[in-house]
This record gives sequence, C-alpha cells and structure tokens, in this order.
Amino acid sequence: MVVTERLASGLIRFGIAVLSGWLLSTSLLAATLPVDKVDMLYHRYEGGGMVIDGPSVLVRKSVGPQVSVSGQYYVDQVSAASVDVLATASEYEEERTEYTAGIDYLYEKSILSLGFTQSTENDYEANTVYFSVSQEFFGGMSTLTLGYANGWDEVRERGNETFEAEADRRNYQLGLSQVLTTNSLVGFDLEVVTDEGFLQNPYRQNRYIDPNNSNNFLYQPERYPETRTSYSLAVRALYYLPYRASVRAEYRFFSDTWGIDSHTYELAYVHALNPRWSLEGKARFYDQDQADFYSDLYAFENSQTHLARDKEMSSFSGITLGGGVVYEWKQTSLPGIDRLQASLLVDWLDFEYDNFRDVTAPGNFAPGEEPLYAFDAFVTRASLILEY
Repeated sequence: MVVTERLASGLIRFGIAVLSGWLLSTSLLAATLPVDKVDMLYHRYEGGGMVIDGPSVLVRKSVGPQVSVSGQYYVDQVSAASVDVLATASEYEEERTEYTAGIDYLYEKSILSLGFTQSTENDYEANTVYFSVSQEFFGGMSTLTLGYANGWDEVRERGNETFEAEADRRNYQLGLSQVLTTNSLVGFDLEVVTDEGFLQNPYRQNRYIDPNNSNNFLYQPERYPETRTSYSLAVRALYYLPYRASVRAEYRFFSDTWGIDSHTYELAYVHALNPRWSLEGKARFYDQDQADFYSDLYAFENSQTHLARDKEMSSFSGITLGGGVVYEWKQTSLPGIDRLQASLLVDWLDFEYDNFRDVTAPGNFAPGEEPLYAFDAFVTRASLILEY
C-alpha cells in the first residue's frame, strides 16, 4: 500500500468524524451513554490518480442503564495510479477491511471505554486496542479525558513471500473541555504517539544522480529510522449564534522527532434553515516542513544513513473547502425510529509541494528540474443515521 493511500484514508476518516457529530472532541460529551443507533455511510476519495471508496456501518446498542456496546464495519476499495506508483511501478487495485468492537461503561459522572480494531489488506495488518476514561467536574462544566491505545502491525510485500516486518505504536491522549458560557465551549487536546519498528513503505524508493550520467537518475529503497515520537496540541472552540447557527474554530500544532512541524487552521459554520434542514461549510489550511532526512534527489547512492522521498515527508501545504446539507427528522413516524438524520457532504482538497518533483511529467527534464508536484481531490460522504 502506498503512503498516499493512507493519507487519503485519513482525510476520509476526518470527514467521517465530522459527519458523526464530532464538534470539539470526545471529551465534550456529557456523562451519559451514547444513544442507540445505526450509522450507515458511503465515502469516496478521488484525486491524485487515486480512487478510494466503500461503505461503513456502525451499530450501537445499550445493555441496561450503564453499558453500551458497538460494532463497526469499514471498507476501502482502492484503485491507485498516483505519481508515487507510476514512477516505479504500475497501477494496482486492492481492498482494506476494518472491524471495530467497543464497550462503554457509565459509572456516576465517569465513562470508561474499551475497544479493539483490526484492519486487514493483502500486504498489511493493523491491530489496535484502546482505553479511555472521561470524568466530569464542577457540575458538568468541565470534562477531563485520558486515553491510551496500543497497536501492533504486520507489514508484508506483494511478490516477496520472505519479507515480513513489524511496527508497534503507542498513543497517549489528554483532553480538557470547558463550558465558558451558555453559548460557548472550548477544548484542549494533547496527543503523544510513539512508533517503533518498520515505519517505511516496502515499495517506495528514493532517487539519486547516476554516477555515469549526470542527466539521468537511479533508484534505491528508502530507509527510515526505526523509532518516531510525535506530539500534537489542538485548541478548539465552538460558539452558538442566536439565530440557530454555530461557528467552530480549531488550531492544531504537530511536531515529531523526524523534524516535521505542521500547522492546521480550520473554520466551520453550521446554519439551520428550519427545524429539519441545515447547511454546513468549512475552510481548512495545512502547512508542514520536511523531514530531516528527506530529499527529492540525492547526490549519490547511500549518501546518508536514512533516505526518504515520500512526498508526505516533504514540505507542502494544502487547503480544503467543504460544504453540505443535513436533514434531521426527530420523533419520526417510522416504527421504532426516534430520530433520522441524512447528510451529503463534499470536500475539495488542493495540495502543492515545495520540494517534491513530478518525474512522470512529459518532457525532457534534467534531474531535479522537473515541475513541482500538485494535485487536487474530492471527498464525498453520504450518510444515514437512525436512532432507536
């Protein structure tokens, strides 16, 4: 699986989180169990030579007044002909399936959550177990959330049955939310992630100048460090306007031991047209520096200990503009359904790379003189939520 696919999948998942009703963070949820519901979603990502689509189904059910269980099925069907693939290989297709099971336990003003996720594809298997506890203070005005996740992945390579590697991941989260006024909320989230093991893509290669012909370049496999620690801090605010609307703002800073620093800014607006119909819109800007060991073109073979030409390790920026429509029907006449929500959201993404060049561009270019790479993409999410 190319790294571009993982980036695209991450963008889709971000949209799913928004679509599922995420406003600030899970720490903003009151100390009550989630409602019983069925959440059905179709997602599609198209851009940069890639198409990723598939369904997602989430079912949640309470078992008594203190316990809620959930299960989710998620599919990514991938058709890839991105610049990463075409530079050294040919187009491919594959499917990734993911299963998640979780349980929430309500004890007085605390919610304890435990879950397990397994993701499988033909050359990668990811397993994650997670635990979190959320506690209300000061009459529900403040909420503190602590979370931990442990993941262990198995990496394989198509066409090479002897290759098998492992990667271990640990995720630590601290969240604090605060009700400021009757119309405003603010949240802070700190996340630390430690990775160890095989952290690169077995198919990806970097390029260097051919020692026998300076107008040509050759390829060699990438080499990443075997450890990585990253930190991120997010600040989010939500304000309810008096005319049935809300504004949400977010800033997120990310930094890791590979030398990557990034900044994310987002502004979103929701406007209710009437009790059933509402419109949503958002704008997002992302900017990051390159990894310390990244280079689009190395001077010679094995020129340094660690080598990377993954464009997501380079310096780049991107904007996202999105919008959509949501329909909500409370106390429906449908048998057994208390609330129905249907939505259609579309995002347009545009990325520009500062030091990653498109070696597939037509024309005769000297190494390092190819045009800088850029692409845009569309992410579409259509969902139906039934609460019962």
